[in-house]
Amino acid sequence: MVYGIWLSADGLSSQQVRQQVLANNLAQVDTPGFKADRVAFSERMNESLLRGALPETQYPGFENATGGLFPTQVYTSYEQGRFIPTSNKLDVALQGPGFLTIGTDEGVRYTRDGRLTIDAEGNLTHIASGGRVLDNGGQPIVLDPRRVSAVAIDSRGRVNQGDTTAGQLAVVDFEDPQALEKAGENLVNAGNAQWIPAKADVRQGMIEASGVDPTLSMVDMIAATRAYEMGASMIRLQDESLGRVVNDVGRIA
Repeated sequence: MVYGIWLSADGLSSQQVRQQVLANNLAQVDTPGFKADRVAFSERMNESLLRGALPETQYPGFENATGGLFPTQVYTSYEQGRFIPTSNKLDVALQGPGFLTIGTDEGVRYTRDGRLTIDAEGNLTHIASGGRVLDNGGQPIVLDPRRVSAVAIDSRGRVNQGDTTAGQLAVVDFEDPQALEKAGENLVNAGNAQWIPAKADVRQGMIEASGVDPTLSMVDMIAATRAYEMGASMIRLQDESLGRVVNDVGRIA
């Protein structure tokens, strides 16, 4: 029974991690360019089998029992989101794998959130973080804030204002996107991951919707909650049974 309690406790811990990930996803359901997180689980091997214990030290009937379930990795799904047209000529969406490059006070960051504006100094700016959008030379893109209607951004990310080319958006990709770390403000930090040229096309006047499906996420949350409640009930029942064994079965008449 103690073995069963440990298995149920592992289940509770796993479902708690699952609920935390789902809750964070649901909180970002309306955040453009947000990519949903997923959690992977693995079956823990029986400890006696894992250590190669001698047969005489193993409990009969538990030879093929598992060691429970545990979360192994929280990863991000970079599945393409749908496009939402906007009336802002500075907004962009990326069709295909890739990220916009943003300069922040903490260093260079990357994002799929293409909601952009122009700050007081004329710098093309990422609205969510306030960071400056960088060109393929690592420099801020500067525009005339009085002539936003004249801005044209082509599929390769070249930013033109009238007859003047202000720069080209630095759109990059990574061989292993799972190496990226979410850094808040809808940005990711590449750390030591090396970027590669992206094949994504730029779409002006659009933003990419959040990658979170609210309906599926709610269904998963309900399933995780029910699994958690079942695990808690199993612990309670096993604890009651163990109490009877200690207090009643072992009582001397």
